[in-house]
Amino acid sequence: MERADRLVHWFSRYPSCLIAFSGGVDSAVVARAASEALGDKALAVTGVGPAVAQSELKIAAEVATQISIRHEFVTTHESEQAAYRANDLKRCYHCKSELYGTLGRLAREREIAVVVSGTNVDDLGDYRPGLQAASENAVQHPLAELGFAKNDVRELAHYWGLSVADKPASPCLASRIAYGVEVTPERLKRVELAEAWLAEKGLREFRVRVHPDELARLEITFADLAQFFQDEKFRHAVAHQLRKLGFSRVTVDLEGFCSGSLYQLKKSVSE
Repeated sequence: MERADRLVHWFSRYPSCLIAFSGGVDSAVVARAASEALGDKALAVTGVGPAVAQSELKIAAEVATQISIRHEFVTTHESEQAAYRANDLKRCYHCKSELYGTLGRLAREREIAVVVSGTNVDDLGDYRPGLQAASENAVQHPLAELGFAKNDVRELAHYWGLSVADKPASPCLASRIAYGVEVTPERLKRVELAEAWLAEKGLREFRVRVHPDELARLEITFADLAQFFQDEKFRHAVAHQLRKLGFSRVTVDLEGFCSGSLYQLKKSVSE
């Protein structure tokens, strides 16, 4: 495949690389190409912090094994920063600054030539303060540089037989907390446990959003939304389980699932 060849060739300019590796489809494709181009000179590194669900760490380890790339976990400390916990519109910047700073230091210690991310062209049009952090830390974005959009990335993932080819996007747990509501380990764990429970019940694409006073707002797909309202027993079970986890009230968003909805809400209020 021509796109696969181009991506693998991109890495030929470097003797070694470190991939910011979440285990999602974008970073998996980048890691697969890097591994083919550089062999054991490619290293995938996954940041571990309170905002990363344990299920995502498990997936990252499994995908790295599938790719046969060297893989390590590294602890990040964004939750120790008051600016990050304050949870304003630059929260992602503070988080990515911590991650990319940590990866950059590791790369220098190991004498690795470049740090790369899985950012693709579609990401460039969104509100992504993390891109500023990437630029400040000299992180390269091969997918974006080659003009690959999300559909191109998924096509490559299928071509290489990656298990995450159809995996939905899974932003960090902090993205579920409404701007201005402090990011705390307790709130992050509450979201993680709630979403894990809902996933066990068969929901695939959804978010548990946290608003002031520990109100939970569920975003689910329209297909699941119809079933949700038809199944009174399940609906009551959801409310009971989330209150048990510490949410004060549980609501359902009638506009359904929408990635990035908290930023859109904040933006509309600001305007």
